[in-house]
Amino acid sequence: MYYAYILISEKSGKYYVGHSSDLAERIKTHNAGKVISTRNKGPWACVYFEEFDSRLEANRREIEIKSKKSRKYIEELIINKRK
Repeated sequence: MYYAYILISEKSGKYYVGHSSDLAERIKTHNAGKVISTRNKGPWACVYFEEFDSRLEANRREIEIKSKKSRKYIEELIINKRK
């Protein structure tokens, strides 16, 4: 199983979009400061994820979310997930 996910920085309120095969371990990696793009910006919490059968599908979804370049789009995904 692969995941496209969205994290929120509890420090700044900024979002990070990524994909991984082990979501729990990836969040730990982000919070440990081992990811350059999220270092010193955490702690991070997962607010949204989608499951996929292949890495390619998860990567495509990550790119699709990032291509929107919209905080509003991300927040709508998160809100609609809770419904």
